[in-house]
Amino acid sequence: MSHTLPPLPYEYDALEPYISVEIMKLHHTKHHQTYVNSLNLAEAAYAKANTPKERIALQAALKFNGGGHINHSLFWQNMAASSEKGGIGGVLKDGPLKEAIIASFGSLDNLQKEFNTTTAGIQGSGWGWLGVNPSTKRLEIVTTANQDPLLTHAPVIGVDIWEHAFYLQYKNVKADYLNAIWHVINFEEAQKRFVEATTGSKL
Repeated sequence: MSHTLPPLPYEYDALEPYISVEIMKLHHTKHHQTYVNSLNLAEAAYAKANTPKERIALQAALKFNGGGHINHSLFWQNMAASSEKGGIGGVLKDGPLKEAIIASFGSLDNLQKEFNTTTAGIQGSGWGWLGVNPSTKRLEIVTTANQDPLLTHAPVIGVDIWEHAFYLQYKNVKADYLNAIWHVINFEEAQKRFVEATTGSKL
């Protein structure tokens, strides 16, 4: 079954001024579309492969493009128009996610500072994650390299730290991008993921 580019749950300009319309169009229609196309090609080649050597040779392409598709599909859902524009982005309401953030980090402000410091420290390209540790059910900050999907934790919030996610607007200043993105984080979506990861039930 072929993979397809998922539509954004908002308009391309919805995340302005924190993420520009130019970045969103390029990121979604070019970068994510390329991961989808390349994943379909890799899976088709894998289905035709006759030997273990041929299948092994395709593993890197499957991991990179499959991860790119998985991560970006989550990323788009992870954001929403900011509260300044009448949206829900950046608003953490009382509930199980807020309680878990306070339990693990003391406050949302502390989480943001620790997350930004850890994620800004990624060498090269990768992703910053707030995820649920499956053993402890507690929130932890994790990073993955390149387009590797998060497999050790259940993802709650994921932030793309590849240059294509911010360079047109923030140049090489990752810290400004990371500070800005919290204004458009969809905490309602994050809470749904958190509840599902910790209780096995959907909100």
